[in-house]
Amino acid sequence: MRMLLKQFLDSGIPNGSGLPQKKQILSLGAGFDTTFFQLVVEEQSVHKFVEVDFAEVTKKKTMLIATKEVLVSKLGPTKPEIDPGKGEIVSEHYSLLPCDLRDLKTLDDAFTKAQLDAKLPTLILAECVLIYLEPTVSRQVVKWCAEKFETAAFVTYEQIHPDDAFGQQMLRNLESRGCPLLGLHDTPTLESKERRFTDLGWQRALAMDMDAIYHQQLDPIDRGRIERLEIFDEFEEWNIMQAHYCVAYGVKDDTGVFENFGFSDRKGANIEKPAIPPMM
Repeated sequence: MRMLLKQFLDSGIPNGSGLPQKKQILSLGAGFDTTFFQLVVEEQSVHKFVEVDFAEVTKKKTMLIATKEVLVSKLGPTKPEIDPGKGEIVSEHYSLLPCDLRDLKTLDDAFTKAQLDAKLPTLILAECVLIYLEPTVSRQVVKWCAEKFETAAFVTYEQIHPDDAFGQQMLRNLESRGCPLLGLHDTPTLESKERRFTDLGWQRALAMDMDAIYHQQLDPIDRGRIERLEIFDEFEEWNIMQAHYCVAYGVKDDTGVFENFGFSDRKGANIEKPAIPPMM
């Protein structure tokens, strides 16, 4: 997800003034993610960074931010509007707003209040969010985004393969915690994740499981450094788990901003991925 985010921030066509192109990020079901503040510290410019989640989440996050001056100071040069009672923060570059994705009107309201621009290149993030919604609802959200933004990429991170032994146990575990994966059987494979995008207004799409991403997309030098940090020999379990999660994205772009966005088939192309044994 971080790699795709960096690609988005680094891509684009300079505007007529020669200045970097304005870009937006919309994070659906953002939770307590701190990416915006990380980008500010790293001096990565983003015109608008908008986070939405349930009101009970945004109220807690608003309170946490409001009581930490080091965070408030990162919200921009102008004084931000902070309302812990409503769970809302609106500033020049960052907004945190309550929203129920099952009700698209609340998404429209957040779009308006945050002053998102439908014409600016936009990256939409949904990490383990759509999978918890009923299929009709998640499809409405994907379609809404395609219709709302002229130039955009929509990136999801979620589970796949509910029908094998590991997938069935994964479903049972989450259901026992009151977190059923309501949408998993609607998009159980990589191909179905891609079709959801292309069927709902996105021009191209690609999905890749985390095992393939680990072996084919991560920098081999960095991967080797990580693997040397601690002895690890439980690769069978690791491969099985990674094969049940994926990153999928859809792209809508007639400008060329997202021409080089996405996974490459060059890195690690010759690396043989360990076989995934059947789960007994």
